[in-house]
Amino acid sequence: MTRFHGSYRAQDVEFLLKPIPVTMIEDTREKERLIQSGQRHYSEMLTPEKLPSEQYRRLFHEALDRNRERMARDCLTLAQLILRHAGDRPTLVSLARAGTPVGAILVHLLRGLTGHAVAHYSVSIIRDRGIDANALDTILERGAAPESIVFIDGWTGKGVICDELHQAVSSYNRSRGTNIPPHLYVLADLAGKAFCAATADDYLIPSSILNSTISGLVSRSILNDAIGPGDYHGCVYFTEFAEHDLSVWFVDEILRAVDRLQPQADQPVVLDRQGRAHETFIVAEMARYGITDRNLIKPGIGEATRVLLRRLPERLIVRDRTHIAVRHLIALADEKGVTVEERPDLPLNAISIIRSVFDA
Repeated sequence: MTRFHGSYRAQDVEFLLKPIPVTMIEDTREKERLIQSGQRHYSEMLTPEKLPSEQYRRLFHEALDRNRERMARDCLTLAQLILRHAGDRPTLVSLARAGTPVGAILVHLLRGLTGHAVAHYSVSIIRDRGIDANALDTILERGAAPESIVFIDGWTGKGVICDELHQAVSSYNRSRGTNIPPHLYVLADLAGKAFCAATADDYLIPSSILNSTISGLVSRSILNDAIGPGDYHGCVYFTEFAEHDLSVWFVDEILRAVDRLQPQADQPVVLDRQGRAHETFIVAEMARYGITDRNLIKPGIGEATRVLLRRLPERLIVRDRTHIAVRHLIALADEKGVTVEERPDLPLNAISIIRSVFDA
């Protein structure tokens, strides 16, 4: 069976996903109606992915110029935290797809830090449907020690995927008699729920701005009728975007930035977890805007970007609309005619709210 690496190099990552053809849903409002009414699960559908405009690509490169060193340092910190908690022979399992670019960087750093071969897989996890058990089976069948597995994502928003991971891996362990740690490692832990993170700050992780062209030309994962009992979860492989692909280039850019960092004492930060305060904030924001469905509020720059790129946004809320970190969000909101609200008291740089299709 041919192994699937997307547009990445084989040494960067192996996707345990099944490329499949998917009929795209053009009408975002209809997609939201199906999701919010419970007629279809979000994982069953995709809206067409489009290449970013020239202006938006400029915003990505500006964000990378501003945050290249910070992301490099945070990746190095996270690599050190992995070694501290998982030992010097970890098996990286990134959560497709926001975790994939981070995992592709980390695997190179960890090989350099340990001198050992380190595997990196990217697998699907889906809210309310769990992690791909067939993918975990494959990883163990290939010889990975269960306790060596480290799950990687880019950031947390409300912490929903962190909770899903804990529940799904715990269930997998019970069914298989294994002891995989259900721990999530992220660059930025806004929710205060990850096991390890480099920071709790809501900063602009450059890879969050783009979709498939920074994630191996792979879509978010799909779980529909095309996926059989023995299959991995599905994805679309956007080979038509190859000319615009930045996936490998981005990994190498961050690795070069790591090489330029000034040496520091090997003392990764220990974060002050703010999970309870974050949950209180989410509940207060839901009350403020009359939201009863938690899935409609998306806190943080990364989550706000996702909503504006592929969902039906009702509004974008920012702390400071002139702040350079939200420039791409303002551009997307202007492009789509989305209301932008400025609130200087906001503890995050941005929040997005998905429009309820049941509103008049």
